[in-house]
Amino acid sequence: MHVNPTLAALGSSPMADLHDRARAMRASGTPLLDFSIGDPREPTPPFIIEALRNAVPEVSQYPTTSGLPATRQAIADYVERRFGVEIDPETQIIPTAGAKEAIFSTPLAFVAREGGRKGVIYPSPGYATYERGALLAGADVHPIELAHDFRFRSDQVPAGFWSTAALAWINSPHNPSGAVSTRGEIEDFVAAARAAGALLCSDECYADLYEHDRPASVLEVTGGDAEGVLSFLTLSKRSGMTGYRAAAIVGDRAAIAVLKDLRSATGTASPEFVQAAAIAAWSDDDHVAPRRAAFAAKRRILRQAFEECGYDTVASDAGLYLWVRVGDDLDMAERLLEHHIVVSPGRVFGPGGEGYLRLALVPTVEECEGAVEVLKRCLTKS
Repeated sequence: MHVNPTLAALGSSPMADLHDRARAMRASGTPLLDFSIGDPREPTPPFIIEALRNAVPEVSQYPTTSGLPATRQAIADYVERRFGVEIDPETQIIPTAGAKEAIFSTPLAFVAREGGRKGVIYPSPGYATYERGALLAGADVHPIELAHDFRFRSDQVPAGFWSTAALAWINSPHNPSGAVSTRGEIEDFVAAARAAGALLCSDECYADLYEHDRPASVLEVTGGDAEGVLSFLTLSKRSGMTGYRAAAIVGDRAAIAVLKDLRSATGTASPEFVQAAAIAAWSDDDHVAPRRAAFAAKRRILRQAFEECGYDTVASDAGLYLWVRVGDDLDMAERLLEHHIVVSPGRVFGPGGEGYLRLALVPTVEECEGAVEVLKRCLTKS
């Protein structure tokens, strides 16, 4: 059997390996507190479940690449409420089957394997799918190691990278650190990408999970035309719909048209009964507030525990994660695993992640409270 050499070199996702290991331990009967994977356990709001149930048809048929008009309109209405920007639902939105596949496949539409631009810029540490999607599209990858505040700034990107870039990824709130970019930093990235003729792709999957100031979007910076930018939005964490696979790409009309051509070949669209649930979720903002409050409470509990043990949390201002400076991240992750607490060593997110742990705020508030004494027993510095 012949295997794509790029895939063979990459192997499986580091996060998939962690997930499999935790699942095997759980299957063996080992009780775990699993902070490794960003899959929250708060129940999906009942009105979303009901919308899906009511939409399941007697005859199942293929969904269209463009999605239902009502789905696109619900996304456009959300964008206007959340970001104050009017978007054309006909030409500037594609509903997607989750954000991960959309992020992975986007470079396929814009990277020129031969005789054109093939660079992809992204922050490190960061979401592994930026790199994996780019490499399997045949791109030259340019990871940019972040400074210790973990905010990505355009002046960190060498000019030579911009000159060959097909696209660049930014991410705020940032995974894994929870750092939030300022509006000015996003404006600088938009200007740099436009000057270079590169498409700016903004992963905004955690835009509604914040404690204080609402994170800004590239859509706010560029306005309704969204020239040269794409925003990637999802209901996974906002609405407790990780298993539904309901997300969207929003932005530049020409780029959206290209992505429609690509995605008509891949067949990646949410079933229409899932879109019915998505319409309900995009159309309601009230259900998000208690989820924000729950994640904020978990962050406060765990931040205090680590700081009482002598370890600093870094960034961790928004999103779904706590980012902790610990020294040897592999050793610390192993030590915690011996006490049945699963965390992610920072290095699995790329260069610059060494020395940190990422905790996904997915166990319940009560479970986080229960983890505090375990953390103190195995982490307290002598």
